[in-house]
Amino acid sequence: MNAQSHIADRHVLYQALLKRDKRFDGTLFFAVVTTGIYCRPICPARKPKPENVLYFADANTAALAGFRACKRCRPESRPGSPAWQGTGATVSRALRLLAQGDGPTSNTALADKLGITDRHLRRLFKEHLGRSPMEIRTENRLSIAKTLLSGGDATIADIAFAAGFQSLRRFNDVFKKTYNCTPTEWRHQCNTP
Repeated sequence: MNAQSHIADRHVLYQALLKRDKRFDGTLFFAVVTTGIYCRPICPARKPKPENVLYFADANTAALAGFRACKRCRPESRPGSPAWQGTGATVSRALRLLAQGDGPTSNTALADKLGITDRHLRRLFKEHLGRSPMEIRTENRLSIAKTLLSGGDATIADIAFAAGFQSLRRFNDVFKKTYNCTPTEWRHQCNTP
């Protein structure tokens, strides 16, 4: 390999780091000489100068070369594991908790169950989903309520509680605000041929 192609290869690798290119995740690791840390190409940390970067094909080689694993992107973890998935795994876990009928009823309670701060939880939801955790929770509950309203003879109160609302009044308020009609009106519209 000549020197010119070696420089071009390093440029391509460095561009993958700058763009946080997911195609290279798991097949390329880079170490920063000035900090002694190695990372995945998708790491959210500030990118180093190109002259301070060494490239490795796997995490073990970077560790054997004397570099320590980044605490943000967790390059030493197994691909596909929650640690490898990063903040996406936290959001997925939060969504599972919100889908539970008896799940957390506030951002603070949800954040406590996840072991993170309320502020960080809101930031993750905004980044990954574009909505707050409580907006997602309300959407889930309204979706369940609409399904129950369209298929069955359950009372509106029973549907409200089955969907996870703590009071009939709150259910009616949220439903009307979201759909511009009451649950009873919605039920009649759905069941009218």
